Amino acid sequence: MSGPNLQEEFTQALESHLAQGGEAALLSAYELGRRTLAARRGVLDIATLLHQALFEVCLRRPDDSLDAVQKAGEFALECLSPFEMAHRAVREANTALRGLNDLLEEQTRRISHQLHDQAGQMLASVYLALDDIAHDLPPEMGERLQAVKGLLDRIEDQLRRLSHELRPTILDDLGLVAALEFLGGGVSARNGLKVRVDGHREDRLPGPVETVLYRIVQEALNNVSKHARASCVTIAVRREGSSVCCSVRDNGVGFDPTARVDGQGIGLIGIRERLSPLGGALAIESAPGLGTELRVTIPLGSSGHS
Repeated sequence: MSGPNLQEEFTQALESHLAQGGEAALLSAYELGRRTLAARRGVLDIATLLHQALFEVCLRRPDDSLDAVQKAGEFALECLSPFEMAHRAVREANTALRGLNDLLEEQTRRISHQLHDQAGQMLASVYLALDDIAHDLPPEMGERLQAVKGLLDRIEDQLRRLSHELRPTILDDLGLVAALEFLGGGVSARNGLKVRVDGHREDRLPGPVETVLYRIVQEALNNVSKHARASCVTIAVRREGSSVCCSVRDNGVGFDPTARVDGQGIGLIGIRERLSPLGGALAIESAPGLGTELRVTIPLGSSGHS
């Protein structure tokens, strides 16, 4: 759909509407609006096309200029109706997506608690069973039994950490910055990646915003660990006017943001899907050899909290 051809189609359709009117002409206007939307053009683009079409029609038919201006309103509304329908669909999709994210978060919380509580109870039972066995074993077997207990201790530590990372109670109790510090500590312990968190613990954000930012940083750290070959990461959380900005910057190998990067696409799609219901925006700055910065901005008013 080239610019000049599209402009001519708008002009011809508007002339037809002025000359004949009726449902057929309005249907043509709707179809033009639909095709313009499908071509990834915006409302300002279609307004420009309509303005130019009206200008050309008035030049061609100066005696009908007043009538043209009046009827152009009907024509414009029909052209814009596909945009209105698309806007409503996006709004409904965002509402559904937000509900889905809330449901997913609730299920994650449930799994986290079960992992922590039930697995902990089972490990406690194993410890008691080992203590009973120890009474029937010769002393020389005690060292091997202690080694088994050491492995169980490590398993218990890993389960506790995984449980907290799935849905950290610290996020609800102490807030985002404290939860990110805990998350960064776990990543550092597993991967040797130095993680620094800049932010104020006392600056609490609305619950949905804290949850989304935590999940986004979690995904970003996962991408850094897998792809960046970085030695350190800095996470910054700060308010900027009526919005909150969260950035994750690493000193890794970087990449060309305009090129397709295999293995990272799904993660970035997930981040955008989490941001969409809150009206948030995602920006990525990177270059080969210069590391990567992922920056997220969320307007606080969109969360429904002060």
